[in-house]
Amino acid sequence: MELQKNDKGEWMAFNREYLPIGYNDIELKGSPGLSYLDMPIYTKYKAVSQRMLNEIAHSEDGIERNENGDITKVFLYNDGTNPVNLYENKSEMWNEYFFKLVKLSSLQAE
Repeated sequence: MELQKNDKGEWMAFNREYLPIGYNDIELKGSPGLSYLDMPIYTKYKAVSQRMLNEIAHSEDGIERNENGDITKVFLYNDGTNPVNLYENKSEMWNEYFFKLVKLSSLQAE
């Protein structure tokens, strides 16, 4: 799962297929941050701290920043930390992933 911020400071979540969460039409597949600009699937949150984004990223490699150093993209897991792909520590990885979802669900929209 990936979170991407647009130039208006709004966020959208994408699945592993780079489709917005809740969408399954492969014809809608686009480029996160560049596509979907005409669709009402970005959300503006009251407070998204850099600290929280760092906590939910799978590692420092799971964070992308713009030229100003602001976080614009966050990956919650990679192939090595994706609970679906793991056989060892699977329950630990699922717990970590759900912890991240709980953090995200606490955000309030503006």
